[in-house]
Amino acid sequence: MAQLLPACQIDPGRLDPLLGMARGRFTVEALAECSSTSTVLLEKARQGAPSGSLLVADEQTAGRGRRGRSWLSSPSAGLTFSLLWRFPGTVARLAGLSLAVGLAVARALERIGATGVGLKWPNDILLGDGKVGGILVELESAPADMLAVIGIGLNLQMPPAGEDAFIHPPAALSQALSPLPDRHRVLAELMVEMAAVLDSFDAGGFAVLRADWQKQHSWQDRSVRLLDGDRIDRQGICLGADDDGALLLQTATGIERCLSGDLSLRGA
Repeated sequence: MAQLLPACQIDPGRLDPLLGMARGRFTVEALAECSSTSTVLLEKARQGAPSGSLLVADEQTAGRGRRGRSWLSSPSAGLTFSLLWRFPGTVARLAGLSLAVGLAVARALERIGATGVGLKWPNDILLGDGKVGGILVELESAPADMLAVIGIGLNLQMPPAGEDAFIHPPAALSQALSPLPDRHRVLAELMVEMAAVLDSFDAGGFAVLRADWQKQHSWQDRSVRLLDGDRIDRQGICLGADDDGALLLQTATGIERCLSGDLSLRGA
């Protein structure tokens, strides 16, 4: 007898036929609840989980965002998952990976009909001026390769007012799409684009994707401040990213190359 899943829980059996040419490239596990999909998947990776392992959770109780911020999720209001991808070589080959992942997400959302999707360096997915999703890539050296655990949180519905102290105004996919597509279709489109982008990245690094990322870059040629914690580190005109995914900033003294680290981009 087939297992009956809650209506909001991702069913790997329903997801698989929606993957098209990407079928067979993912091993999908769906959980009703976990602390953090990335935490759980990273442990599975250390135990030998294959590239393409995908962990989806309806609820995260300790989801992680950039710079230690939390990303919590609740059933049907969001889509939270982590994907394991293994790369040959050293960590140097993975420069710009989070930007490449952002491009895959933007392409997928456009494929299902969303308009106004943009990217903000280094890991924010925008819908208009609001943040609809975020990316956190965690890298670790393994005996035979580098492993990347790619965590993604996507707002399908607007978060409740007052739920969190938002650094950026939130946005939701429901604002761009009515009716909102089934979560299985959204996740399938994300995985199809993810496979294509990660294949390109594996072959040529971020450099082969940079031109397309620049086209999606919402903050191109805008006046910005670069913060290190609460301190203004630099300010100038945002020129996008270079071939390694570093931010290019036009300052009074010339073009400066800024690595992500603890830096945070804000409007001037």
